[in-house]
Amino acid sequence: MGAVFHFLGDQAITQIWNATRTQDGRSVTVTHPTGYNTSIAPRSSVNFGFSGTSQTGTNGAPAAFTLNGAVCTST
Repeated sequence: MGAVFHFLGDQAITQIWNATRTQDGRSVTVTHPTGYNTSIAPRSSVNFGFSGTSQTGTNGAPAAFTLNGAVCTST
């Protein structure tokens, strides 16, 4: 399990930190490295970041984001 989101265009992750990732086309799955953030307490947070390529006109925010299968909402 992990965080899953889908790019709106043909972006690609080129570098990621505090996580590992797999990308299949527009679909990205981000998981924690072994031994890192193995438990997240309720109402707490963890962070990861990434750099990537962009495509003109298709760099909107992902339309859906899930964490361990649960749909997340933005605030």
